[in-house]
Amino acid sequence: MNIDEYKLPLGQKASLVSIVCERFEHHATDLETNNSLKELRELLRTLGIVDGEEYVQNRKSIDPSTMLGEGKLKEIAEFAHDEGSNLLVFDFELTASQVRNIKKITGLEVVDRNTIILEIFAHHARTKEAKIQIEISRLQYLLPRLTSMWGHFSKQRGGGRTVGGEGEQQLELDRRMVRERIEFYKKQLGDVERTREQQRKKRQNHAVTAALVGYTNAGKSSLMNRLCRVNVLEENKLFATLDSTFRTLNPDSKPPMIMIDTVGFISNLPNTLIEGFKTTLESAKEADLLVIVCDISDANYQKHLKVTQEVLGELGLADKKQLIVFNKKDLLNDPMRARIIMRNYPDSFLISSYDEDDIKNVRNHIINFFLAQQDHYDLFIPYQDGDSHSKLRANANIIKMTSHEQGIFYRIRIPDFIFKSLGLSNYILAPDESKHWEQNSQN
Repeated sequence: MNIDEYKLPLGQKASLVSIVCERFEHHATDLETNNSLKELRELLRTLGIVDGEEYVQNRKSIDPSTMLGEGKLKEIAEFAHDEGSNLLVFDFELTASQVRNIKKITGLEVVDRNTIILEIFAHHARTKEAKIQIEISRLQYLLPRLTSMWGHFSKQRGGGRTVGGEGEQQLELDRRMVRERIEFYKKQLGDVERTREQQRKKRQNHAVTAALVGYTNAGKSSLMNRLCRVNVLEENKLFATLDSTFRTLNPDSKPPMIMIDTVGFISNLPNTLIEGFKTTLESAKEADLLVIVCDISDANYQKHLKVTQEVLGELGLADKKQLIVFNKKDLLNDPMRARIIMRNYPDSFLISSYDEDDIKNVRNHIINFFLAQQDHYDLFIPYQDGDSHSKLRANANIIKMTSHEQGIFYRIRIPDFIFKSLGLSNYILAPDESKHWEQNSQN
């Protein structure tokens, strides 16, 4: 089996299909359906698929075999053919049997929203970990749908009662190969995760971190570039960034302040991608500060914030220190929304990532946040302990340093967890000792 046979062919035109049904989550009203379809168009654009017309049916209940009625599907197929579409993209998850039934009725290729997201992830992953996790998710989603993909073999069944035909045998072989490949990738992922955990522990002992999180296409990568003065990929596309990217926020501080750019969130995430999503976001768990970036110019910004907080809650990060940054104010045409935002979120920032003053304010706020978390220590280190002098100067912010006959008096500022890792606790001075060395230094 060549697994690439099951990948979605790109460069074609697609008609969009959805539903409005009060019993159907995320599609209970016209507004919800329209917003979801708008996002689906952006997903298709990101993948390079030409989006065609939208076809929506209002229903009181869902048809379990085809979601929409058979008559409506035939009507959609005719319109799709007239506009040159050979692909129907449904804006919700379809079961394997539903895909098979709809294909039979319409005679067109059929995919769902989840397939589109999986394809985007597969195309945009860069690191080994992301590629492996996404491939696992794609194979897990593919496994129950192999039957519909092998539907063209249904006429080739053998006449025996216990022996299947060529297509049936090939289907079982494909299933086995997909399961084996899933297990192979899971083993690989375990090895990669252990390496990443070692790297994470190493960073924890030598740096403080802020993670940029938020809904996809909120401008996290643009903000990362401006804050860290680097050049991370930034595109006006959904899921332009899938891998966690680490950059230094302030090279002059000790310890280093690291900024992490993470994968964007999205609503209606496929179940098979949820675990992979969490794995990719593991880097946010090590962060000392979460910088939540929200596109204020998007009419659905409140929903995007809600989805972000829900994902953070699922990751166990709801209680971590947070800073909300409302981005893209330069694209905001409603000044009233800006005033409402600042009233409801008084400790947030309303910025444009292209405004130097805005970037400076956010950057200074994050740096000051980290500095405020640091503890003060007074130490006296003898001259002969050269290694301790080196460690201190490499990892601590030195406020005061005075040389004496026996050694050097230091007044420093440093995060407690990093100070403990240096092994210098035996040099800490008691308050009266600190006063003694300070008085001596003045003489």
